[in-house]
Amino acid sequence: MAPTRSDRLEHALHRIFDGGRNTHASWFALTGGEPLFNAGDPSDVLYLLRSGRLGVFRNEDGHPSQFVGVIRPGEPVGEMAMLAGTPHTAGVVALRDSEMVALPREAFFEAARTEPDLMVELSRLMIQRARDRAAGGSEPSVFGFIAARPRPIRTFVEQIAAAIIRQGFTCQVIDNSALSSASDWFSRVEDAHDFVLYVAEADERTWANLCARQVDRLFIVGNTLLAPPAYPLPHKGVLDARQRTDLILLRDPRMTRPANTAVWLDTVEPGRWFHVIEGDLADAARMARVVTGTAVGVVFSGGGARAYAHIGALKALEEAKVPIDFVGGSSMGAVIAAGPAMGWSQDELEVRIRKAFVDSDPLSDITFPLVAMTRAGKVAELLKDAYGEVDLADLVRPFFAVSTNLTSGLIEVHRRGLMRQAMRATIAIPGVMPPVVIDGQVLVDGAVLKNFPADVMRQMTRGPIVGCDVSRTRGVDPAIIQHPQSIWNMIVSGSWKRGPPIVSILMRAATLTSDSELEQSRAATDVLIQPTPEGIDIRDWKAFEPGIAAGYQATRDVLATLDGPVTDLHRRKPVSAAAPPGTDAETAAAPPRRTVVERPRKAPRQRPKEKPSA
Repeated sequence: MAPTRSDRLEHALHRIFDGGRNTHASWFALTGGEPLFNAGDPSDVLYLLRSGRLGVFRNEDGHPSQFVGVIRPGEPVGEMAMLAGTPHTAGVVALRDSEMVALPREAFFEAARTEPDLMVELSRLMIQRARDRAAGGSEPSVFGFIAARPRPIRTFVEQIAAAIIRQGFTCQVIDNSALSSASDWFSRVEDAHDFVLYVAEADERTWANLCARQVDRLFIVGNTLLAPPAYPLPHKGVLDARQRTDLILLRDPRMTRPANTAVWLDTVEPGRWFHVIEGDLADAARMARVVTGTAVGVVFSGGGARAYAHIGALKALEEAKVPIDFVGGSSMGAVIAAGPAMGWSQDELEVRIRKAFVDSDPLSDITFPLVAMTRAGKVAELLKDAYGEVDLADLVRPFFAVSTNLTSGLIEVHRRGLMRQAMRATIAIPGVMPPVVIDGQVLVDGAVLKNFPADVMRQMTRGPIVGCDVSRTRGVDPAIIQHPQSIWNMIVSGSWKRGPPIVSILMRAATLTSDSELEQSRAATDVLIQPTPEGIDIRDWKAFEPGIAAGYQATRDVLATLDGPVTDLHRRKPVSAAAPPGTDAETAAAPPRRTVVERPRKAPRQRPKEKPSA
């Protein structure tokens, strides 16, 4: 049988690096968490990963480091920048203890002359990697679950594995019995399955430490009513620097709302956190989507009364059975997004929004404009009535709201703290409502800098993103500018409760976003919905039903154009689909479709300990 392209590349690289002719190649080790190189470093060396696992990270201004992909044993590292002669555009970090071989750029080109197919195969690899990343093929596939509570978590992890298998993937659960297995056994299991889940209980410290060095991402699993453990958790110093540790807090089904999250966040310092009802299969399926990269994020733009369209979008998504795993927004979009984050039903959301914005005229407390047109006292009371003392960290779904920080000149992403304060900040339209001061920072409406924060959502999930954007629909009626009502007519008609026409102008000016900013945000979505609530002024709080109807119909129309479920938009190919027909790899990648807790046979030698850095 003729060798595959990957075989040809691997053999050519092996001959260059290990053929005995090249004395310029050098071997060294990386410990878990240690960088190989950073973005901007010169690309004067080609690396080959011999064992272990590397992660590719990209930094963007104003955002945390983003996990781009995984590099597996036998693959070259840094080949694109080296061939182009440009600095590295991303950083590469050891996800676990790894062995590397390095070859200087000049030595590589000299040796490549004896391997005529090498440059062709490297080009094919770069193209394939780009395709794999678009399809999720290079994304994390090895996850650890470490208990931070006395009660075992294995049943919970097995429920997640069962949900992963129902998605059509292969999944293996590995427990403490693998502690004395040979090194290559771990690699064989990981290569043969789409996903591997390591599980360590609270009393398995040695195994937990090994898991932390073995996985792409780590979940610390605790109990919302218990305090975090007093002993150090194994992710410290290895995974937390790249925000590859997430927190899962389990709670009893009788406990209607999460609580006590802030204490856990201060201890674990996770990149993300999730609240799960123990034994709830729907929540286990949600965590399975997070693991497989199919979790759906929903993000809403600001837009004043036109943001009622987001309520219709939620209704259409619910009817289409699109799960909402992450949710967020800016300005009035954040107010609507808070509904599913709080666990409100569609009916409850509509009732609450109608009460707060249709029945109460929230901007009617007009005042002398020293700081703003309104006192915002009614808005503050409505927010307190809706959210009380709820902390953003205690929401049932991961949620964020965006405001604009006038002190720093940057966006502020709210994920912790009093929810009513964050919501008051995200809707503080300059000139209409007074700014909010939180921790010495002056905050106003998020729409000033980031009206459609889809790129913020992309930092939270690598799964499909559904965005509903009303940024560019007409928001100010020209007639009210050309022919404004007299003060007397405003009083008689009751339109004074919406504020004078200047309120519309200020609101519209605050929600305008530059073309480049808006296009960048829209590009972060996989499903873009753009309702056109015609005839609805940005301050027309009575236009409740027309706004909902516009969003509902626009969402239905967009969903009808999709070829399959939203959750499949980023779906990676199973291992079995990537293996050539009739090969041993295909057989190895297709075990029985059931949840398995792997119990390997003992190996004659121990798994190697952490190697010192060269």
